[in-house]
Parts: sequence; C-alpha cells; structure tokens
Amino acid sequence: MLVSIKDIKVKRRVRKDLGSLEDLKNSLRRYGLLNPITLNSKYELVAGERRLEAAKAIGWTSINANILDNLSELSQLEMEIEENNQRKEFTDEELLEGYKRLERLRNPSFFQRIWNAIKAFFARVVRALKSLFRRA
Repeated sequence: MLVSIKDIKVKRRVRKDLGSLEDLKNSLRRYGLLNPITLNSKYELVAGERRLEAAKAIGWTSINANILDNLSELSQLEMEIEENNQRKEFTDEELLEGYKRLERLRNPSFFQRIWNAIKAFFARVVRALKSLFRRA
C-alpha cells in the first residue's frame, strides 16, 4: 500500500545509529524500494527505519508499506529486532561470484556478443514469420 511519508510516526526504536544512508539512497534512486516498510494500523513504524529515512532524504513523499493490524507492543518490538537481526550478508565467495556474473553481463566476451546477435536475429525472424502466418 502506498502511504504518505508525512503520515508515518516513528516512535522509540531499538536502533540508535542508522549508519550511512548514501548507498541506500542510491539504491532507492536506481531500483526503487525493493522491500516495503512495515507499519501498524496507527501508521507507526514497525520495521524499515533506514529505508524510510533514505526515502525522506531523497525527497520521496510516499512509500510502499505493509500495514499490520492488531499488533501488540511486544509483537512490534519482536518484529523490529527480528527484521534487523535475521539478515545474512553474502559470504566473500558469494559476493565475488555475483560480481563476476555481473561483469560478464555488463561486458560480454567477443563470442558472447556474436552469440547474442545470432539469437536476436533468429528471434526477429521467428516474430516476422509468426506475423506473416497470422495474416494468411
């Protein structure tokens, strides 16, 4: 659900240090919000303070949010802690593999570029033939 940022209330939080938000702001600009923030039915923040603050900092006026009804104070605190505690960073090996794959996609080899061109050519031929048969 899209929620006006000015309607969101941020009460007492466990996290005191939001850290640098620069990378998160750049990610929001480039990809948008990948995971909505979480609010209770009173529009009080349950999870996603860093995302909310980064969105504010880049001038967003609304943000996607999951709104959960009938949350006790205990449940809200458990969710805040759980959301921040259960994240798992990539291992060094996973990160290296991801960046290698990204590099290959961004800068394909000579043979990969030729293969991509051949696939694109035949895809155009197939589309043209399908179009031709539909008219007949």
